[in-house]
Amino acid sequence: MINEVVLVGRLTKDPDLRYTTDGVALASFRLAVNRNYKNQEGVVEADFVSCTVWRKLAETTANYCRKGALVGVTGRIQTRKYEGQNGDTVYVTDVLADSVRFMERKPATTEHERVSS
Repeated sequence: MINEVVLVGRLTKDPDLRYTTDGVALASFRLAVNRNYKNQEGVVEADFVSCTVWRKLAETTANYCRKGALVGVTGRIQTRKYEGQNGDTVYVTDVLADSVRFMERKPATTEHERVSS
């Protein structure tokens, strides 16, 4: 079976870094991924994809990625279900990321950084 996902999009907000009770880092974020076509009004729509990263990659992503950052994600789709407050079954689909690539350079903030880059 093949379960592989490759996405390039922009973070809709800063990643949310948490730790499990065992101290394992977990970061979640949502990517806005543009579709390859325009709608009837001529606007490119986007899909908003939930992503999760674990361990060191979670910490790195949370430390270096901010809202609006362009990132590439590779991973796999994972689904889970739980019982909601009203008793209905709720299904959640998420991308479990194996790799997060920063697609843009961080803008220089000082004259020294601009010269040495």
